[in-house]
This record gives sequence, C-alpha cells and structure tokens, in this order.
Amino acid sequence: MTTLSHPLPIKFPINSPTSTHSTTFKSLILCKKRNNDTAFEEHKSGFVDYDKGQHEVSTRVSGLRKAHIPKRYRLRVEGDRFQKDWTISDVVDRVLEVNHWENVDPVLNRWVGRFARKNFPFLIKELTQRGAIEHGIKVFEWMKKQKNYCARTDIYNMMIRLHARHKRTDQARGLFFEMQKWRCKPDVDTYNALIHAHGQVGQWRWAMNIMEDMLSAAIPPSRSTYNNLINACGSSGNWREALKVCKKMTENGVGPDLVTHNIVLSAYKSGAQYSKALSYFELMKGTHIRPDTTTLNIVINCLVKLGQYGKAMDIFNSMRDERADSRPDIVTFTSIIHLYSVCGQIENCKAVFSAMLAEAEAVEVLRQMEQEGIKPNIVSICTLLAACGRCRQKVNIDAVLSAAELRCIKLNTVAYNSAIGSYMNVGEFEKAIALYKSMRKRKVLADSVTYTVLISGSYKLSRYSEALGFLDDMVGLKIPLTKEVYSSLICVYSKQGQVAEAESMFNMMKVSGCCPDVVAYTAMLHAYNSAENWAKASAIFLEMEENGIQPDSIACCALLRAFNKGGQPSKVLVLAKYMREKAIPLNDAVFFEMVSACSILQDWKTTIDLIKLMEPWFPLVSIGLLNQLLNLLGKSGKIESMMKLFYKIIASGVPVSFNTYSILLKNLLAAENWRKYIEVLQWMEDSGIQPSKGMFVDIVSFSQKRCGVEYADKIKEKVGKLKLFLP
Repeated sequence: MTTLSHPLPIKFPINSPTSTHSTTFKSLILCKKRNNDTAFEEHKSGFVDYDKGQHEVSTRVSGLRKAHIPKRYRLRVEGDRFQKDWTISDVVDRVLEVNHWENVDPVLNRWVGRFARKNFPFLIKELTQRGAIEHGIKVFEWMKKQKNYCARTDIYNMMIRLHARHKRTDQARGLFFEMQKWRCKPDVDTYNALIHAHGQVGQWRWAMNIMEDMLSAAIPPSRSTYNNLINACGSSGNWREALKVCKKMTENGVGPDLVTHNIVLSAYKSGAQYSKALSYFELMKGTHIRPDTTTLNIVINCLVKLGQYGKAMDIFNSMRDERADSRPDIVTFTSIIHLYSVCGQIENCKAVFSAMLAEAEAVEVLRQMEQEGIKPNIVSICTLLAACGRCRQKVNIDAVLSAAELRCIKLNTVAYNSAIGSYMNVGEFEKAIALYKSMRKRKVLADSVTYTVLISGSYKLSRYSEALGFLDDMVGLKIPLTKEVYSSLICVYSKQGQVAEAESMFNMMKVSGCCPDVVAYTAMLHAYNSAENWAKASAIFLEMEENGIQPDSIACCALLRAFNKGGQPSKVLVLAKYMREKAIPLNDAVFFEMVSACSILQDWKTTIDLIKLMEPWFPLVSIGLLNQLLNLLGKSGKIESMMKLFYKIIASGVPVSFNTYSILLKNLLAAENWRKYIEVLQWMEDSGIQPSKGMFVDIVSFSQKRCGVEYADKIKEKVGKLKLFLP
C-alpha cells in the first residue's frame, strides 16, 4: 500500500539554468509506504471492580483501521453510518456476544477492517485463543467468501489446532485436505497440530501414520512433533510406545526438553506405572534437570496413588516455600484436596494423617489457595464436593456449594453431578432432588452421568418409583442409557418382583449395542434368584461365560443362592469347584451357601473338606458362619469333629461368642457327653462369658432323668464347683 508524500508532483529541470538548450521537465512522484507494524502489536488492558472484588487482564489487538485501508474502500464506507471502525478485539467481542447458532455475517459486514486482508489471520488468532469453535467456524466461512481473501497456511494451522482442542478430529483432517485444495502447503506446524488432534482422542496409531506422512513429504519433525507423538501414545496408556518414540527422538538427534520429560512422566501415570514414574523422576534429578510445577504435580499424583502420602505432602510443602522455583498451581491444590479425601477412607493411614478430618483439611487447602493468590476454579469445587461425599460430610457439602456461590463460580454439569452424588452417598435424597431441580431451572444440561447417579442412588436408597421416574426424564431428553443405568434399573425391577420388566430391560440393553458387563449379568442373576428360577439363572450365567465375561464372587454367590433355593445343592458344590479352578475369590457369602448345600445333602465328607478349605479364612469369615458349621457337625453326631473345629477356631484367634458355646453345649448334651459339657461350662467362665442359668438347669435335669444315682451325684458335685451355684 502506498501514499503520496505531496499533494502535487514536484518538477525538476533536467538541464542546468545556465544551459542554452531548451529546458525540459520530468515529473517525479515520491511515494512513501506507511509503516503498519505497530497496528498488530498486543497491548494489555486491565479491568478492576472494587465493589465485587474482581479483576481481569486481557490482550487487545488494534489491527488495520479505516485510515489504513485503500482509498477506494475508504470512500465507500465514509458516508455509511452503519460501517464501524472497530479494532480486531472489538470485533471478536461483538461476534462472541452473538449466540453460536445465529448468523455472524451482519456483525462482520459492518466492520471497516474487513477490506484489509492482513487483519484476517489476527482475527482468527484471537478467536482461536478464546476457544470459540462455533464462532470461529462461522467467521472462517465468512472470511472465505470475501473477495480480498487469500488462503494462508497459518490460518489453517490455527483452525486445526482449535478443532484439536475440542477433540473434533474428523473436522481437523478435513481442514488438512482443504488447505491443500487451496494450494496451501502443510508445514511442520500443520502436522504437529494434526498429530495433537489425534492424540487428544487417543488415536495414537493415526498419529504415528501422520508422522510417516510427514517424513514422506520431506518435512523434518521438530521437538514439538515428537512431544505430540509421545503424548498421543502416553495419554492412551501405551507407555511402551511412548518410550519407543522417545528413543527414536534421541537417535535422530533431537534432544528431549523438560516438556518431553513431563510427557513421559504423564505416560507412566496414564499407564498406572506409578513406581516407574517415580524412578524416572529420580533419574531426572540425577541429570540435574530442574522440575517445574507440572513435573511435581505428576509426582504428587503418583505418590498419592501409591499411598505415600507423607512424601506427597513433603513435595507440596517444598513447593510452598518462598524460595521454591516451582510454585503450586490449581492442579497442585486439587491433588492435595484429593489426597485428604482419600485419607478419610483409609483406616491404617500414617500417624501424621490419623488425627485429620480429611474434608476439613481439604477446605483448609481451598483457603490456602486463595492466600497464595490462586483463584479456585470449578475443578477445585468438583474435587472438594467428591471429597465431602467420600467422607460422608453432608454439612460440608452445603458449605462447599455456598463457597462456590460466594466466589461467583458457576456450577457446571460435572459440579452438579459431584454434588448430587455426594448427597446420595450420605443418604440426603431430598437435597439431591432439590439440587437436580435447581440444575434444570438454571438450564444446566444434564448428561448420562447425572441420571446414572440419580438412578443408582435412588436404587440404593430404596426409592424405586423415583428411579423409574428419572428413566422417563432420561428417555424424554433422548439421553442414551449407560451400562450403570441399565444395571440399576434391572435391580429396581427385581426388587419389586417385576422379573419380566427386568428381562425386557436386559434385552433392550443388548439390542441398543450396549454390551452387558459383569454388573448387568449379576443384576439379572439377582432378579432370577428373587424369583427362585434357578434354571434361567444358570442359563444367564452360561451366556455370561460364552461372551467372555469373567464372573466375580458376587455373581457366583447369586447363582449359588439360586441353586440352594431351587433345591439343587449338588450344583452348588459343582459351581464352587469351578470358582476354585478359575481362581475366583471365595468370600463369606460363598462359604455360607456351600455350608448350606452340605447341610442339605448331609455330605459329611464334603463338609470336612470344606472345613480344611476354610481354615486359612477363619480370621476373616463371620462367627455366625463358623457357628453354622459347628451346629452342622453336632447335629450329624460328629462330636469329635465338632470339638476339633472349635479348637481350630480358638487357635486362629477368632473371638468366640456366647452363641458358639451354646451350640457346643446343646450338641454335647444331645450326645450325652456330660463330662465335656461341664468342661465347656468351665471354659466359658475362664473366658469371662457367664453361662446362663438354663445351661445349669439342663445338665442337672439330664443327670436326674438320664443318668444313674452315681453319675447324678458326680454331675452335681462338678457343677457345684462352678461360680454359679444352684439354689
């Protein structure tokens, strides 16, 4: 663009004034190019509201204005009062004020700066920086219709990065092919953005293929390329592939930087290789690489996963030191909130945490964040709400919601889901429903997680009709049902005795393409168990195995109970053998069903084998189950086996109750073993358990009715030596 330095041409004579030749003149027009470099400089703009205690700092870009556009366009807009000489930042503000489903062309067509094509890249840049994808797409489409538009690689790169941020991989690939139709050659930034787009959605194989295409196009990969590729592999849990790319990176002469090390640490964390991540961190320190806040956040997260809470707190405290280079950020404080919430559930946590109320400490961390000058965000609130739910602190859930409102933090869907789930965990059904209604009133969109929490929570609190009501809401909003919702609904129907509806829901689950998992199959097993239909329960168990779903202890226990109720105790023992072969853990409920089956079958050999199998679990199983075993042996007349089992129970350290002694005495008396009966009475007194008066009455009555005079006197003599004397 050129401008005239003078309004009129200046004429210079060719010959000197003293020359006798005719004098001729040549007009020279001096043009000076206007310097527009300052038009695109970024300027900081601040806003402070002292009344509300809010402040905001933004970057503003002016761009080419009315004075910079060609004169033909300037004359065209000068007399039009609808044409506005806005800056680029003003245009972006006005575009974002328009709803994303509305047309933005009327706003853009009033902007004078549209006649300067140099404004277009900066317009797209500011829109992409703000993350407004719907508005960005509309502005980009409007831009391509302008006569002065010229396709540029950097514009396409910014649009691909914007789609990558919103995980729209297909649209990003579409832009990649579109830019080549517009004769824009992809550069290293283009490929980096595309690799990052696939990495965001876990498509690490696609990212690898794009890397190959990049090499085929003779574009050398940069450090950012390798970092994006490592991140694509690591974020999907393929930490081994991430390490291979890292090795290839160093072999090609591209040295890793701190970002690379952080991505490798994150890959270990995503792959649940927490110990390896800590070992890698030690190697980093050995090579004198100074970690930043991101590095330490990952390390804290790994330490929490490994239960090393003391070390995690040491790193956190070192970050808060005034001389520390890496200051804690929002992620650090959120991790510490999670740490305290986890400690609230662990009984044998370290002594330093034993006296702490986890949720109260988490609230204290929230205050510390504000003291550090870090403004809590919605992620902090969500984590804090989850912590309250885990610790069953219903009062503090209200406090956290109030704190969010005071800090003008607008709750999103995730926050509402956390709060509703926390209320359900503490049994506050009414408050959870009130929060759900508030969510709908404020037009916050409920998702599948919301209804999953509501339906499963209603089922756990025995609110079956409400759970079915939420199903109607979910169907009305056309929200697809999740596996958890299907499983909860099957349980609801089975609890109400509606087996046909439970079967219908299970079949609907399979038709919808939502493959049933072990929870759904277990729910159906419980439904058939409630209906005492062992045949269908057995069939659904076989279907579960055919589909490659490994049953767990709960599913097997449901089928065992169905067999016992259906009078099929032999099948119980067959299934128990199958569980041992498949290494499915045996629990208290499974042992109970096995003992019941042995009792029905009167199979004493299997009962003895079962006792041998259960012996290592004696400290873990309930005393009620052990009492049942003792009673089973006693009723069968196996007094010696019963006493041996009792000795083993005592040796395992299981606390013996009054009922245990009562079972022993009852069966000893039935076997007319009065000597052992009196001995057991003495054991009771020695252990501090006072025998009942009825126990003495029973032995005295036995001596008078079933024994001779000689034995009756001996029994009375031995009973008289006990602390409780008969009147």
